[in-house]
Amino acid sequence: MINARDIKEHAEVIGADGAHVGTVDRVEGSRIKLTKKDSGEGGHEGHHHFISLGLVAEIEGGIVRLSANGDAAVMFEEEENGKSVH
Repeated sequence: MINARDIKEHAEVIGADGAHVGTVDRVEGSRIKLTKKDSGEGGHEGHHHFISLGLVAEIEGGIVRLSANGDAAVMFEEEENGKSVH
């Protein structure tokens, strides 16, 4: 069981394959809010995306590792309103 309090601001979020997914801005409820700089391109650029805490496999050495590979994990990213990014 992951304790959300163990997720620190500015921690790197990586996929199960080690690919960079984002950087933690903060935890809000049951989701990790990623920094704007990791928001992607086009219409998704310049605002926060969110990852469900349910995708977190472990927190080790200040790094948040997800249970999905990086390319799959970004498919689960949400907007602030809870709608899927993709």
